[in-house]
Formats: sequence, structure tokens, C-alpha cells
Amino acid sequence: MIAGLLLATFGMACLGGQDAPEPDDGGRETNTPHPAIVQEEGHEDPGFSDDHVLFGQSAAFTGPAQELGKAMRLGIEAAFHEANQAGGVHGRELKLKALDDGYETDFAVSNTQRLIENERVFALIGAVGTPTSRAASPLAQAAGVPFLAPFTGAEFLRDRELDNVLNVRASYYQETEEMVARLTEDLGITRVAVLYQDDSFGLNGLEGTRLALERRGLEPVAASHYLRNTRAVKGAALKITAANPEAVIMIGSYMPVVKTIELVRRELDPVFMTVSFV
Repeated sequence: MIAGLLLATFGMACLGGQDAPEPDDGGRETNTPHPAIVQEEGHEDPGFSDDHVLFGQSAAFTGPAQELGKAMRLGIEAAFHEANQAGGVHGRELKLKALDDGYETDFAVSNTQRLIENERVFALIGAVGTPTSRAASPLAQAAGVPFLAPFTGAEFLRDRELDNVLNVRASYYQETEEMVARLTEDLGITRVAVLYQDDSFGLNGLEGTRLALERRGLEPVAASHYLRNTRAVKGAALKITAANPEAVIMIGSYMPVVKTIELVRRELDPVFMTVSFV
């Protein structure tokens, strides 16, 4: 379904203007405004040629979150391959240029600049993570570059004024609301603790959980965090264990989440739930 939605969007974009000449080879720096902003005459569309459309991805292919980036890239490549085997989109082959940001914001920014200015991609696709998307998406917005299917449920990407963003997944507010609903309504649980990553991703999920509990007259019995790209969760796990929760909602990446579950289960056996970033 996601592949079909994205490919339909790409197809509409291909039909939106005239065929473009071959793009710049990306071997030099440029400060030229992104040509996706169509001009009346002599315009060119970045990433388009007579035979292909180029997309760019900045995601984690190394570091503790690398499996998320690798899986996202594999899914995009599989969808592109399926489309290309069927003749592409309006006769154009879909291509992907992927760069590693290690789930770090500085690298996400430099990668995004390179993809837009040097590689001259038509669109950015499959960013992985809230902090990296928060760093990269303003660059795409300023350049008029589509920002497609980021792997994050952050609320800031749901801003109706962001006319270049296409989300294909639920927000973290929606996910945490459903978690709290199932815990309280189905299981009768009222004591909920939260583990969160200490950045915009974790804080967004924490706020979603807090609001969902507040709507039911509740609040977290504990909220404990860890640093991004680490597994230093022992202190957070001890704080959660001390609060004796019936359930723990976790907003983090897979390695620290697994470590926290292992530590908490030495003393307690609560219900563990996690947002879909894991």
C-alpha cells in the first residue's frame, strides 16, 4: 500500500511538467535555488531525465540504529525494483542515492545539503528518526524538495503548512493514545511508566503518553530517559523499577529498549509497549 501511494505520487509529479534535460552530475557545489520551483520558461526539474528519476535518502546505516536505516533502504529499493520491472513511472526508472547519517543530526544536515545541492535529487525519501528529520526537513522545505515517507511519527511533520511532506504512517500521539486506551480500557491498568530517548523523538512520545493519560485522569508513575545512540539505560531502568509500574511505554530505538526490558524484568514483570520506531 505504501509503495503504491508513493509511486502514484511520483507519477503525478512526472506528469506535472515537461521532460527535463539531464541533471548536473553533482560533482561541484552550487548555491542555485532548487529548480523544483517551476519557472515560466527554461525551467529544469532536478533528478529528472528522459529515462530516470533520482531520489535521495539520509538514514542510519551504521551505529546502534543501523538496522532501521538498512531495512528502510531495502524496502524502498524493493518498491523501486517492482516499479522498474513494470516499466518504471511513465517510462522513467526510479533510482536511489542513499547516504549514512548514523542517526546523528549533523550528518543528516550535511547529507541533505549534498543530496539537494550536489546530487540534485527530485525528492528526499525514507529519513529515519525524529531528530534527524527535524534537522533535515527545513532544508527540504526551503528548497521546495518533497520530503516523502519519513520513518517517524513526530507531530511537527503533521503541520498543515508543510506542503512538501508526505506521511504514510501514524503519529506518535496517535500511537500512544491507542496504547494507553488498550492498557486502561482492556487491561484495567492505571500505573504506567515511560522510558524515553532524551531528544525530540523521546520527548514527543513522552508528551503523547502524558496527554493520553491526562485525558483519563492519570499521569506517569515514572518517566526516565537515556542518551541517543547509547545503551546506558541502567539508571533509567532502576527508576522505572522503583515506581513499580503495571506497564511501561517505551519511546526509543531497539537496542536500549531491549536492554531496559532485560533489566526491569529482573525485579518486575509489567506489560511492555513501544512505539513503531522499534
